[in-house]
Amino acid sequence: MGNVAQKSEKSISGAIKINEKEIVDHLSQLVRQSVADTINSFLDAEADAICQAGRYQRSPDRLDTRAGSYKRKLLTSTGEVELTVPRLRTLPFESQIIKRYQTKQSSVEEALIEMYLAGVSVRRVEDITDALWGTRVSSSAVSELNQQIYEKIESWRMQPIQGEHPYIFVDGIYLKRSWGGEVQNVSVLVAIGVNSDGYREILGVAEGSREDKESWNSFFRYLKERGLSGVKLVISDKASGLVEVLGDFFPEAKWQRCIVHWYRNAFSRCPHKYVRDVTAMLKAIHSQEDKKAAREKAKSVMEKLREKKLDGIAKFIEESLEETLSYMDFPSEHWRKIRTNNGLERIMKEIRRRTRVVGSFPDGYSAMMLVGARLRHISTTKWGTRQYLACKMESW
Repeated sequence: MGNVAQKSEKSISGAIKINEKEIVDHLSQLVRQSVADTINSFLDAEADAICQAGRYQRSPDRLDTRAGSYKRKLLTSTGEVELTVPRLRTLPFESQIIKRYQTKQSSVEEALIEMYLAGVSVRRVEDITDALWGTRVSSSAVSELNQQIYEKIESWRMQPIQGEHPYIFVDGIYLKRSWGGEVQNVSVLVAIGVNSDGYREILGVAEGSREDKESWNSFFRYLKERGLSGVKLVISDKASGLVEVLGDFFPEAKWQRCIVHWYRNAFSRCPHKYVRDVTAMLKAIHSQEDKKAAREKAKSVMEKLREKKLDGIAKFIEESLEETLSYMDFPSEHWRKIRTNNGLERIMKEIRRRTRVVGSFPDGYSAMMLVGARLRHISTTKWGTRQYLACKMESW
């Protein structure tokens, strides 16, 4: 009986052969097909929603009809899938599904630029893409992809600015570039705006030789030529040359000096042992209910400072206070968000962190491209979809 059982087991073990690789490949194919089917069904539903009618459906509410489709490959976490993207006859088909994946693609584009500018060899980039995505990118493809990325960023950077932007925040960042064997500074200027519905938008990014009058003049011209309008308040620190050219481009706009930068300038004139007291005094000025009350509070603050022999800070407040009170001419619901440049400062801090890996850029244009890649990525995140100011600004 024992020999019979052993022969039976051998017979069965020989009959059952499991090819694990084939099973894994088959399951992966099923998952990819499921992902493709799901996304394609979403694309069809979006096309029906834009047309306001289903395919072949007769409806008086129909706005457009189908005009075929085209194939598009998309790299997902499950691998590459093929999509069937609908075409419409007259209306543009802009899919929110594709945009979600483009958010990830933007960060991939940014990573490739960082590797390229940081001096990572093309062969090393091939190895990295193979390890990350299971797809080996050839040397020619890397070079071509970088060129395509630059073209996309430039197209995004130059696209028309739609609608009015009552509030704009501007700032510059210094990066290092190699020039003739020497390392020099190059500035990149950035502007974000709040539109009439209270949402933030990236308005522009441009290279500046320095943060001076000439650079700001070119930067504001670049924004105006692309359609920036309706500006009522410009928020920034006291950058050299900015205030001088502001009136040439936005004569109706007021300038708000960032109160955080203003505090820092005041602290540079203050002995360390008085910093805590001076901080409380300065914040008390900007916690008043209107300009008149703020000015009165500033007078009492200056008297106290002079009693403490802090004449330098008192003089500084007297000469520059009005530059920090412009925000009080606008709705009080907006004050907390428009009296500082903190929102843009956080973005610039993130840019500095991401550009640090490069070290020294080959030229200013490359520096601007990497900054543009980061800003373009930010513009596709929740940053731009959350309402920044609750009340609309159409009535004032």
